[in-house]
Amino acid sequence: MRTALLYRDRLIPRSEAAFMRRQYCAFETLAPYWLGCHFDDGLADLGAPGHLLGGAGAFGNIERTLFKQLGRLPATPDLAALNPAVIHAHFGRGGAIALPIARKLGLPLIVSFHGGDATKDKHYQRRLIPTIYQRRLEALKREAKLFVCVSDFIRRRLIERGFPPEKLVVNRYGIEVEGLPPPRPPDEPPTVLFVGRFVEKKGIPTLLDAMALLRAEGNPLRLVLVGDGPLGPLVAGRAADLGGIEQTGWLANDQVKARMAGALALAVPSVTAKAGDAEGLPNVILEAMAAGVPVVGSDSAGIAEAIVDRETGFVVPPGDAPALARALARLAADPALRQRMAEAGRARAVAEFSAPAQSHRLEQILLSVVP
Repeated sequence: MRTALLYRDRLIPRSEAAFMRRQYCAFETLAPYWLGCHFDDGLADLGAPGHLLGGAGAFGNIERTLFKQLGRLPATPDLAALNPAVIHAHFGRGGAIALPIARKLGLPLIVSFHGGDATKDKHYQRRLIPTIYQRRLEALKREAKLFVCVSDFIRRRLIERGFPPEKLVVNRYGIEVEGLPPPRPPDEPPTVLFVGRFVEKKGIPTLLDAMALLRAEGNPLRLVLVGDGPLGPLVAGRAADLGGIEQTGWLANDQVKARMAGALALAVPSVTAKAGDAEGLPNVILEAMAAGVPVVGSDSAGIAEAIVDRETGFVVPPGDAPALARALARLAADPALRQRMAEAGRARAVAEFSAPAQSHRLEQILLSVVP
């Protein structure tokens, strides 16, 4: 069996482990093998072998630095012995770093773009000392065989960045839908769920503003915030002032699913950050749909590609707290509407976002460039 070398510079942030693992869950022809330059806290959840490039100790750190900066491939591990057929790198920067591996081994390179790597302006602005990505960007555009985009929005942004349109393919994330219980009514008191990093593009201030409006109207909706990040202190301060808001910190995927099952709705109030950072297609939207939970999301980036407005949830203008509050209040006031949306979202998730189906399609994309 031949190997697909999977490059992610950090192996692997806990927040990415579940959706990264699902991308390869149905591979039949290629054996996934992860490579990177740093270990992170989600490695054990990948379900496939992983290895750092370079040796152990200080010498290994030097090898990894020379690899990243100069493209000098370390002798360990012996990648040729793995019988590799293709390299699949994650994020634009990961593709630039993996480019010397493809050259050295004579392998086709495919790069997946997930969101900010396509939308953040800083990645593409000229600077006195260019980054690795900027130094290798034009070569990456020429030499990579394909670029996989998680949404049509990301594909459009890459075309605007000068990527060859004929090399851009869309393959959305997949979620596990088999064996999930049918949609059920929300717990009491009704709870709105947010899951994600506390960063600007997630739009948490808009969600907190919407909760303040609901409080002013006497609406008892509660809010659970799952995650953490740079905006943590700001969020904690506002949550304490509003009351009725629970902050859980990061939760394991099965814990998130347990919280999701009893939620009135998932709120995804994303915006485009000042620096251009935007969503690709948040995986949590697909997980909520599979769990039979309506999604109230903003019309930002690739979000509206998953939500069918007024059928599986509501799409509201980004940054519009009153519109977000009205949508959440309507779901809380109309259990029949909430149930219809829950069932429609579940049906859409099963039909269009099954992890095995999306994983099989990704393998076919990788195999399409193998000589």
